[in-house]
Amino acid sequence: MPPFDVRFRRFVSLNTTIRLREGQLMVRLSDLLQAAPPSVHEAIAHILLAKLYRKPVERTHAHRYRVYTQSEVVLRQTEQTRQTRGRKQITTAIGRYYDLDEVFESVNRQFFFGLLGRPVLTWSNHAARRLLGHYDAAHNTIMVSRVFDGPRVPRYAIEYLLYHEMLHLKHPVRIKAGRRCVHSREFQAEERLFPLLNEAKAFLKLL
Repeated sequence: MPPFDVRFRRFVSLNTTIRLREGQLMVRLSDLLQAAPPSVHEAIAHILLAKLYRKPVERTHAHRYRVYTQSEVVLRQTEQTRQTRGRKQITTAIGRYYDLDEVFESVNRQFFFGLLGRPVLTWSNHAARRLLGHYDAAHNTIMVSRVFDGPRVPRYAIEYLLYHEMLHLKHPVRIKAGRRCVHSREFQAEERLFPLLNEAKAFLKLL
């Protein structure tokens, strides 16, 4: 076994890396894991070595790590760290064709009785097609891909995208049986209330 160089770093999230360089194993862990119990450190060591040497990860170790990192306390610490250390690139809500603030208020009135507080709304820097939009709870920001900012994009498509992300505001991520529940039953039930849901999803597949 080569020698180890293990260090904790001030990462933005629960990052863990392992690399073999010049005969030495370089391990870098988020300082959020420094206070974890020895059993979790053992699980992390097993997982990293298994990935490095392309071996299967034992379920007990994977389960122990998942339960710890998805616990309410650790998730709260991770969220606070992302707020203080993370950076969010904010451009503008006003696009060349669509104004995200205006679309948000329209959707808010139509589906939420105007009761949802407006987060920071911003267009992405690039017209990404893999990540069309997302809600960042740590920075209370909804980002929408610029691929939607054009005359060929029907109004209902961008309204659906914002509606989906606004549902994340209403239904925050929950921990259920040690797992993160991003789209709860309540979330999915409300999403199906969007009147042009099938048309919107069909359009998104064309992007």
